[in-house]
Amino acid sequence: MAEPVRVLVVDDSSFFRKRISRYLEESPEIKVVGEAADGAEAVQLNRALSPDVITMDVAMPVMDGISAVRRIMAEHATRIIMISAMTREGAQATLNALDAGALDFLTKMTDGQDAAAGFGNLLRARVLEIARRRKLQPLESPAPVVRRGLRANERYDLIMIGASTGGPVAVQDVLSQLPANCPVPVMVAVHMPKTFTGTFAERLDALCAVRVREASDGDLLRPGEVLVAPGGKQTEVVKRQSGLQVRVSEGGDNLYKPCIDLMFGSAAEHVDGPVLAIVLTGMGHDGEKGAALLKRKGAQVWAQDESTSVVYGMPAAVARSGLADRILSLPSIARELREVG
Repeated sequence: MAEPVRVLVVDDSSFFRKRISRYLEESPEIKVVGEAADGAEAVQLNRALSPDVITMDVAMPVMDGISAVRRIMAEHATRIIMISAMTREGAQATLNALDAGALDFLTKMTDGQDAAAGFGNLLRARVLEIARRRKLQPLESPAPVVRRGLRANERYDLIMIGASTGGPVAVQDVLSQLPANCPVPVMVAVHMPKTFTGTFAERLDALCAVRVREASDGDLLRPGEVLVAPGGKQTEVVKRQSGLQVRVSEGGDNLYKPCIDLMFGSAAEHVDGPVLAIVLTGMGHDGEKGAALLKRKGAQVWAQDESTSVVYGMPAAVARSGLADRILSLPSIARELREVG
């Protein structure tokens, strides 16, 4: 039997430390090796214990979670999952922690047995997935894998990007390379809570040359503008007399809100011209079915490669199904996207 994943739990609340530890150790594949009450103690215990994964609270005394992430990544790099409050302030701090080197985040559990059980299941799954990652820092692939040729000066009517675990940083890396005069509208769906996507869009808008905002129902898709699908809802593209429009709805029983399969599938149904779909890092296989629908309409599909993915789940599903025209490292996707339009 393989050695269990060793986890350090960091939270200033003893209640949450014990609760998170209990959830984690419900899996025989996980062992909690230590608990810390603040960021400074986390830095010390990380050096002493060398855990495989750290779960890190954001707001703590002595040293906050963001500062602790920076110290840990500089001194003794370790895989870190942030445990964040589901507030605007929590969203901003969590995105800062991801920039500092944390790989993923979860929002703190809400009351209720079902919600707590769901949080526990998701926490264990994320820890195990993150622990399987071989490299802490993305590396440039020696060469992209090209399964179908990209025609010279290819132009698109729409670019769509889907991501999950590790997605906020990956999307930021890609969109920050787009020029202000990008001639194509862009839609982005990342598995994030509803309180995070607005803050995420504002952050991207401040960092990118293109305009970025959270999508609203009825928005027109305009060249040089990026629309981020709101969390907790479904976002699709529809064809109207005025042009391509966004439809935002409560959605059905899909596991993910926003659902990348649904967004991709709507483009396959309503966009007559060429579409480029990009599947970035993420756990699971959301995007695979939608990519298949797009391929039947002649769309191009790119998938992030394994070496630069935080979790090689969603892009792997697309690649293994033979749907990816190109399998590219994250820096290559960012570079090549500047050349298409």
